[in-house]
Amino acid sequence: MTIIGARPQFIKSAPVSKQLKKHFEEILVHTGQHYDKNMSKFFFDELQLKKPDYNLNVGSGSHAEQTANIMIKLEKVIKKNFPDLIIVYGDTNSTLAGSLVGAKLNIPIAHIEAGLRSYNKCMPEELNRICTDHYSKILFCPGKVAVNNLKKEGITKNVFLVGDVMKDAVLQNMERINSKTIRKRCNLKTDEEYYFFTLHRQENTDNLERLSKIFNMLRLAKLKIIFPIHPRTRKIITNSSIKVPENIFITEPVSYIESLSLQKNARIVITDSGGIQKEACFLGVPCITLRDETEWIETIKRGYNTIVGTDFKKFKKALEKYSEKDKYFNSNKLYGNGKAAEKIVRILRKKIL
Repeated sequence: MTIIGARPQFIKSAPVSKQLKKHFEEILVHTGQHYDKNMSKFFFDELQLKKPDYNLNVGSGSHAEQTANIMIKLEKVIKKNFPDLIIVYGDTNSTLAGSLVGAKLNIPIAHIEAGLRSYNKCMPEELNRICTDHYSKILFCPGKVAVNNLKKEGITKNVFLVGDVMKDAVLQNMERINSKTIRKRCNLKTDEEYYFFTLHRQENTDNLERLSKIFNMLRLAKLKIIFPIHPRTRKIITNSSIKVPENIFITEPVSYIESLSLQKNARIVITDSGGIQKEACFLGVPCITLRDETEWIETIKRGYNTIVGTDFKKFKKALEKYSEKDKYFNSNKLYGNGKAAEKIVRILRKKIL
């Protein structure tokens, strides 16, 4: 049984589900954590994911409400099917709920993207991933840093370094990238350079002082900024007195392929997303991260990514650094070779069959 509920999980599960169906019967459960059509259905269609066997339709709510609602509905589904294994991805409320319910029912949990740590326990995602790792029986890590993080916490059994399934997804969809349509939608000329920008994390959007600082920093940008806005972020901006700079072009949420297209052709990617930090690097585009820390340490060490938080001077310096350098990086060896899903399923076959 695979449990997903948010945009990044749809992307991560696509290459794994493709491999799973060769050897297993997969029951796909969509919690409904992301329920907006642009954030959910379009991704299923575009990634050619099968229709979920169950949709829990939990919708929005506080962290406690959302996690509790998923657990209540999910328990019934799990009891009805009693799968041999439950697969969870990443660090969302769907991840935590799935691992907790499964563990209490004594069903083994496999955590894909295990071992990540930002060491900031004010982040809901950090709490989710720590708990999930400690409930899991099989842990699939994207990099060596993640393996070492688990080792520090005493988790060494059934820990596997497999690479990143998001790299699988990027490489598998490279030929589908076509910038013409999305450029037209974003009012971009054929050869016009731009920055690609996303913002959705609670630490940035719920703190209006921090949100205001971010938009003030973005006024430094000399190029147009393309901003596919998250529904929740739009609501917060609309209900506040914050003014969006004129150099920012706001568009509705984009599909996965459209997002890759915009990233691949951007001068710089500016984001607070964990997944987009990696996607930018896989596509060879420098990234500026609007957080005070990141769990994707390797991207920092290799110079592909710079953490600036809301520090005006750091942001300015990063803009200058990446504008002067050659645009593209060679990220061939970052987080594996794009065969993570194959490795995962090969290991699961040995563990289960």
